Amino acid sequence: MPFNYDSQKAQPYQAGRKHFAVLLDPDNLTEASCLNIIALSETHPIDFFFVGGSLITSQNQASLIRLLKAHTNTPIILFPSNSQHIDSQADGILLLSLISGRNPDFLIGQHVVAAPKLKASGLQVYPTGYMLIDTGRQTTASYMSGTTPIPFDKPAIAACTAMAGELLGLKYIYMDGGSGAMQPISASMIGEVRKAVDLPLVVGGGINSIAKATAALNAGADVIVVGNHIEKNPGFLAEVSSLVASYNVALDVRR
Repeated sequence: MPFNYDSQKAQPYQAGRKHFAVLLDPDNLTEASCLNIIALSETHPIDFFFVGGSLITSQNQASLIRLLKAHTNTPIILFPSNSQHIDSQADGILLLSLISGRNPDFLIGQHVVAAPKLKASGLQVYPTGYMLIDTGRQTTASYMSGTTPIPFDKPAIAACTAMAGELLGLKYIYMDGGSGAMQPISASMIGEVRKAVDLPLVVGGGINSIAKATAALNAGADVIVVGNHIEKNPGFLAEVSSLVASYNVALDVRR
C-alpha cells in the first residue's frame, strides 16, 4: 500500500481517501513557528509532514525533524532537493526523479550519489515521478534544477510524462507548481494526469485558498500539499484539514 509507515501506528496512506500534507521548509521556520504548526496539526489532523525545499541554506533540517519527533506522531517524509538532504531521523523519503526536465543529475545523478546512504538509512523510500508545472513565474525549483517546467496549458504533455513515469516503475506522481507559485496547477491538467495513470497523485504549489484546494481534490489529487501559505497564515491548516475530512466523510472512509 502506498506511503506505508513501518511502525506501530496505523498506515497513514489509504487508497480511496484524500490526504493532506504540510510542507515545512527548514529555511523559513523558527522553533516557535514550527511548534505553532505542530499544535494546530494535533487539533486539526494532517496526514504527513513533508520536510525540505528547493534550496536549504541553513542547518535547521536536523533540528526541525528532532522537534517534530518530540512533539507529534504524524509521519515525517523528506522532500529532498539533493543527496545531501537525507536524514535517518525521518520516517521516509520521496525519492524524486525530475521527469518533467531533461537534466540527468535530477533524473538519476543525485540518486546514484545518495543510494549507499539511503540503503543504510532505514528510511522508507517512495520512488516518485516529480513534475514541475509552469505557474506564472520561474520558481526556485526550476532555477536550481536548470529545467523548464511543463507549460501550464499543455495537459497532454503532463499526462504523457506521468504515463512514462508509471511505465518506468515509479510509484507516485508529484505535480508541483513550486514554492511561491503565482497560480495553482489547473484542474484540467490534474484531471488529464489522473485519467492517464493509476498511481497516487500528489499536487502542490499555489494552493492558498479553499477554492483552489477544492479544485485540486475534485480534479483527482489524492494528496494536496500546502507549505508557503501555512507559513504565512497558520490558520489555513485548520481550513484545509476540515475540507479534507469532509471529503473523506463523503467517501465513507476513515483513518
